[in-house]
Amino acid sequence: MNIVARDEVLRSIKEAEGKTTIKLEKARSEALDITSKARAKAADTLSSGLQDADAEAQSMIDDTRAAAGKKANSIRTDGEAALAAIHEHGEKNRSSAVDSVLDAFLQS
Repeated sequence: MNIVARDEVLRSIKEAEGKTTIKLEKARSEALDITSKARAKAADTLSSGLQDADAEAQSMIDDTRAAAGKKANSIRTDGEAALAAIHEHGEKNRSSAVDSVLDAFLQS
């Protein structure tokens, strides 16, 4: 009877080892799956962060471009007004300038 009990104990140990090996492999597989999912989520988070940063940078560029355009239009308007004033002043003085030049030629 001792041999039967010993054989039964050995068989129980082998069964327990087999079950333990299966559980260990399952745990390793689950750990790999968890790691893989965590890496994928980290990559998605990084990609999303980069996209958000790009969108924010583009928004800042667009805002700056719009502000620069407004400033350029203001300066252009001021410059056009100054040119118009110079042109108008020149037309008013054109007749006197022509007379001065003709007088200078006639006196020489």
